Amino acid sequence: MMDIAEGRDIVVGIDPAGTGRLALAWAVDEAHRRKVRLRLVLAVPPRHDTQHVDDEPRYIALRQTGSDSLKEAAAWAEARHPDVELATDLLDGAPAPLLCRLSRHARMVILGSRHLNRVQEFFDVGSVVLPVTAQAHCPVVVVGDAEHVTQQPAYLVVGVDGSEPSKAAVALAFREASLRGCALRAISVWQPPAFSFQDDALASSAQRRMLSEAVAGWSEQYPDVELTHEAPVGHPVETLAEAAEHALALLVGRRGRGGYSGMRLGSVVHGLLHRAHCPVITVPVA
Repeated sequence: MMDIAEGRDIVVGIDPAGTGRLALAWAVDEAHRRKVRLRLVLAVPPRHDTQHVDDEPRYIALRQTGSDSLKEAAAWAEARHPDVELATDLLDGAPAPLLCRLSRHARMVILGSRHLNRVQEFFDVGSVVLPVTAQAHCPVVVVGDAEHVTQQPAYLVVGVDGSEPSKAAVALAFREASLRGCALRAISVWQPPAFSFQDDALASSAQRRMLSEAVAGWSEQYPDVELTHEAPVGHPVETLAEAAEHALALLVGRRGRGGYSGMRLGSVVHGLLHRAHCPVITVPVA
């Protein structure tokens, strides 16, 4: 087994239940596109009671199931892109902390999602997707179970709110759009407050100005990326999810306020993980 700190791999969490093939496909395609190594990781939950002999058969069975699942996933990935270098890790411990640790030396972490509505003994989505998205040190891609229809010509969507995490998301969005040869829609959603004495026209103008400033300079750096600016009015989660309905992916910055169990996950990101049908890429501040 290679040192987990070596290189800048793409890391994908493997679900021993056999779901998450779309996430694995996304991960293999990304490794192929970037010509980097893909690391397949499966975490075996720790023993319930290290002093109790009856827990040992269960633990051994879990490790065997995990090993079989990793081999099957690796064979599937190799068949999809034989040129991609693969590494596999069967690790002991809770999945979320292990993946967060691996994220320190990863280009991105890719996870499958069943929209947070099922519990699995190995790779419980509710206890993995949200904390890893909230705490990872690299971008996290959450790929849903159901394949969505991509519109042609292909495009990415990036949510813009003027924050530092949003700026990081914009930077990654341009790089990703250039890498894929697709268009980019930069969207800043204005949600009017219920009670406000501010002039709506002035507020909308300020929103558009902020959006223009957020993407300024990137078009010069990536002249091959076709960029559109949009500043719609509505609820950020619903509006962004609708705009990205047929996108290759939706990129958002991790704001770091509020969120899930006191961790660094904003309400918009949390909502999009439930609502969006395309892959959601959450970008932390570098």
